[in-house]
Amino acid sequence: MKSFKKYFIFETLPEYVYNAIVNPDIIEIWTNSEVMMSEVPGTEFSYYDGEITGRNIEFEKNKKLVQEWYFDNPVGQESIVTIKLHVDKKGTSLELSHTNIPDEAYEDIVEGWVYGFIDPIREVIEE
Repeated sequence: MKSFKKYFIFETLPEYVYNAIVNPDIIEIWTNSEVMMSEVPGTEFSYYDGEITGRNIEFEKNKKLVQEWYFDNPVGQESIVTIKLHVDKKGTSLELSHTNIPDEAYEDIVEGWVYGFIDPIREVIEE
């Protein structure tokens, strides 16, 4: 199992970034696919027509999102995604942490975070 952590800067306010990661209407715009998302802990989510699925764990309005991503991980080794938003002099710093990524999926997951998540969100909210 591997972990990934990286910071990204968005030239906009934290509430816009937060809305882009929790509002299903906006998520459908940047994924260009069907999405299932609800800003309620314990609910299931799905991105990219079901290619990425999991469970929402925690929300802190305009500051934090925690999710469990479903892989075939053993109990106690859940794959957890934590996104924290911080005010930055340029706008918003997004702190992304993803733990317990299966070794065989690591490269695809890291690439997906940049090209399938960060870049598309940036295109939508920094227009």
